[in-house]
Amino acid sequence: MPMGLTPPGADCTEVAVEGPLPEGVLGEVRLHQRIYRRRPEAGGVVRFMGPQVMALAALGRVPEIRHGFGTYFAPRVGFWDDVQLVREDAKADGAIAAMGESAGLIMRGNGAVTAGRTLEEATGLAWYLEDACRIEVTALACGLSDAPALAPDVARQRATRAGLIFERMWDHMTAGDPERGERQ
Repeated sequence: MPMGLTPPGADCTEVAVEGPLPEGVLGEVRLHQRIYRRRPEAGGVVRFMGPQVMALAALGRVPEIRHGFGTYFAPRVGFWDDVQLVREDAKADGAIAAMGESAGLIMRGNGAVTAGRTLEEATGLAWYLEDACRIEVTALACGLSDAPALAPDVARQRATRAGLIFERMWDHMTAGDPERGERQ
């Protein structure tokens, strides 16, 4: 069941990082398993289909690193150029290879996935990726897609995790959620 339709307090199926998917779990969860396996620092993975992500995915594009939120994906957001759902190990491995070292991957026709140190960070990164795509779609619409992107050293310096950046974004996104825990 999609998480947005899961009522508060409902049981959720746990999926091990190793081994077959439990009965009833969508095959696309295999991508999550593989990311956790290949990136031991990943404590959270989010797959989403934001409207701006989907627009760029359909065009076969990723956003340039143009603003603060985009810097978390430097040097470039990964791109998986296959419209088929990622339901097999080989496709999951290929998608992760396309992701490279980036915190995000756009999949042609299938949305995006982000990986962060925590679920809160991965969720914040999903919001940041959607915003980076919004900026890119706007640049394309204005005929300014050739405007310069941020230099890699500037992007690395800006992509800070200090100042509770991701924690504050999590607080913003979960305000009013009945299952929200209080941050320590």
